[in-house]
Amino acid sequence: MSSSSFQLVFIFCFSILLLLIMSTSMQTVSAATTNKASAKTYKKFIKSACNSTTYPKVCYKALSPSASAIKTDTNKLCNIALSFTLNATYNASSSIDSLSKMKGLSPSEKEITHDCAETTGEAIDELEKSLKTLANLQGSDHKADEMNDLKTWVSAILTDEYTCTDEFDGQKVSKAVKNTINKSVLYLAQLTSNCLTLFNLLDY
Repeated sequence: MSSSSFQLVFIFCFSILLLLIMSTSMQTVSAATTNKASAKTYKKFIKSACNSTTYPKVCYKALSPSASAIKTDTNKLCNIALSFTLNATYNASSSIDSLSKMKGLSPSEKEITHDCAETTGEAIDELEKSLKTLANLQGSDHKADEMNDLKTWVSAILTDEYTCTDEFDGQKVSKAVKNTINKSVLYLAQLTSNCLTLFNLLDY
């Protein structure tokens, strides 16, 4: 092969390689732009849904990290909101249960923390049942009835959560005990309240 022919072949191959690199780069940039636009759309959807709740900031903070899983699906939104609430209840239950076993608690503090530990334990059972019902709702022949049951259960959980703090009335409770329970229970109540509002977005 002559020197000039070799140069032509080299230039042709180099041009092809350069075109492939440019094409790949453009596809990467395009995909990144699309992903960024999608993420913005998904978070906007979550923000809009959360704005209908009583505690929109709590709602958005809880759900926005799952934007890529939720996308713009209301059913997934509610499932993840309820799952997040269940996980938060596990954590609160563990915290309150540990508190109830601390040494040095007064009789009234022992009673309050024990009752509250039982309440959060029951809330876990109800939330697990609610989550299972919600997950199977799309394939159900009795969507309206099961949706009503779901709302009733979650409303009952919300009422029970507030009973933990109601027990403080007229009782001598240390600041440490009161703060621990308040922090855990009031956060759960906010999450639970938000779930109830988000359920209204479901078309059942």
